[in-house]
Amino acid sequence: MCRFIETIRLDNGEIRNLSYHERRLNNTRMHFWHQSTPLQLSGYITPSRETGRIKARIVYGKTGIEEVSYSLYHMREVQSLAIIRSDEIDYTYKNTNRESLNRLFAQRGKCDDILIVKQGLLTDTSIANIALYDGSNWYTPKHPLLKGTKRAQLLAQGIVQEKELGPEDLSSFPIIRLFNAMIDWGEQELPVKALHITF
Repeated sequence: MCRFIETIRLDNGEIRNLSYHERRLNNTRMHFWHQSTPLQLSGYITPSRETGRIKARIVYGKTGIEEVSYSLYHMREVQSLAIIRSDEIDYTYKNTNRESLNRLFAQRGKCDDILIVKQGLLTDTSIANIALYDGSNWYTPKHPLLKGTKRAQLLAQGIVQEKELGPEDLSSFPIIRLFNAMIDWGEQELPVKALHITF
């Protein structure tokens, strides 16, 4: 079985959204190892003295935390998305095996990233959850590939709502936002017209 990961953001040494990461990590461990003891991530993260946005990558498995590493985060610019279909892909649990995602990403052509359609429904990009704006409300796919921690926070705050969305619905939305644990809400968005269907 592959190992699992949590990617946690540190801003000038401050840990972001820790409770959401702990919940997902412990839910994953309970799913695969029913007798696992809940872990508290704060005991494994050393706040960096380095200023700026730091990515803490935590690798874990059955026995607990196996590895913690830190790197300065550089956000990848995304100005276009290729809409790719894959009905078999499964990334329900955030893990170290990204081969299937990488294969789809390689099909992006001249676009910066991909937006994956599974069983006729929009899901995620290769690294981020999405939300679509209709002029009044923000909607995020009800069935993402990965239920991200930032997504969970935005849902809890009522900022986004879940909705089943297919490629045919895109014309109703002028704007798409990309977000994850490292990318702030509103920090990365593009017009829906910058999406290109490949099937």
